[in-house]
Amino acid sequence: MRILHLIATLDRESGGPAQACLEMARAVAARGHEVAICTTNWASTGVEPVPVRVPLQQDGINVTYFPVHFPRFWKPSLPMIAALRRDLPGYDVVHLHSVYLFHDWLGGRLCRRFGVPYIVRPHGMLDPYIRNHHRGRKRLMELLFQDRVLRHAAAIHYTSDVEREISQPFDGGAPARIVPLGVNLAGFDALPPAARFHERFPETRGRRIVLFLSRLHFKKGLDLLIPAFARTAAEDPALHLVIAGPDDGMLDQCKAWARRDSVADKVSFTGMLRGEDKLAAFAAASVLETTLVSLQAWRGVPSHFNVATPFDAAVTRALAGGGVALIAMVIALTVVSFRRNAQVPMSVRIAIRTGFAALCAAMATGGVMIARGMTLVFSGNPQTAYATGGFLKPVHAVTMHGILVLPALAWLLSLVDMSESQRVRLVVLASCAYVLLIAIVTISANI
Repeated sequence: MRILHLIATLDRESGGPAQACLEMARAVAARGHEVAICTTNWASTGVEPVPVRVPLQQDGINVTYFPVHFPRFWKPSLPMIAALRRDLPGYDVVHLHSVYLFHDWLGGRLCRRFGVPYIVRPHGMLDPYIRNHHRGRKRLMELLFQDRVLRHAAAIHYTSDVEREISQPFDGGAPARIVPLGVNLAGFDALPPAARFHERFPETRGRRIVLFLSRLHFKKGLDLLIPAFARTAAEDPALHLVIAGPDDGMLDQCKAWARRDSVADKVSFTGMLRGEDKLAAFAAASVLETTLVSLQAWRGVPSHFNVATPFDAAVTRALAGGGVALIAMVIALTVVSFRRNAQVPMSVRIAIRTGFAALCAAMATGGVMIARGMTLVFSGNPQTAYATGGFLKPVHAVTMHGILVLPALAWLLSLVDMSESQRVRLVVLASCAYVLLIAIVTISANI
């Protein structure tokens, strides 16, 4: 299938649509389709230093940039008109990214003229809150072309049920399809050391980092984040907020909010982080959980259920907060692992899915132990909490390690000269044995 993506810009500082378009195009091209992207050289700082009007090969995709013209907010390009008139009829489907922009008008008009079906991906722009921003200008666009573009679309591509529900009153009645955002995990399997991030931003060293990674834009909820962080930081002095992203008109206002709430010294504005620097920020935001447990073990005091001193109480709260973030990440990765991926051998998929399912069980048992222990602590029975709060520790320990053992087994089997069906049988057998072990340990822990 020949697929064309039309998007106003691929400038990373413009926000998520550029990254989402590139990731989608790469994934579809990897499945054997012919994929092209037409865009402009618009950049938040002017124009991107790229050749224009010539196709460039990027990860199996043909990307063609066209020069952007005035008015820049609409991101028009006159040379794009002639190119699409010539080339668009040869595509099987066109994907329009975002709304209210020049390429939406041009792409929708030409698709209808040449009978090419097109899909509109609003990227959240039909959210009533966003739709009402610059309402007069957007209403004019709706009357001139945008309502017609939406109404005649073969489908509207939403990424969640919530986006569909809040956007459908304004999408013209076109068929709705929900396809969640894909996540490319390449690069996240081996994060750089957190020290890299701390060296660039020394004020974060030794702090528990709350990471905000996005544009500084009015729709991102920074007006809620900063005061909420201030209230939380008043109870947990170890917290430090890192706001990582390009300024989209809100930097000065965010700094003013931080000063107003007396947390200016606890908030770092890093600008946009790329590549290794971005991965190091993730590492810095997640490394504290293990560090705090190790610190309390070295001091010879409990890491959980411990509110004996203000420092111990801060550690306990930090671990609880980190645990919530960890649980959310584990659940998200588990969901991703159950998606179909024909490029990964079945034996590996079974091993990863079983391991993540067990890891979810580990998170659940950990949550039960923490809830029980903290209930006892706050009712005045800390010694009972220490003695009985960890009643599921054996189950917690066993269920945590399947995600390491089973995929390692599948990898080792891939090095052995045997058929994939044989590997699947061995991995299924190992998974069943692992589940049986979990059941035996669970029963033993409750006897």
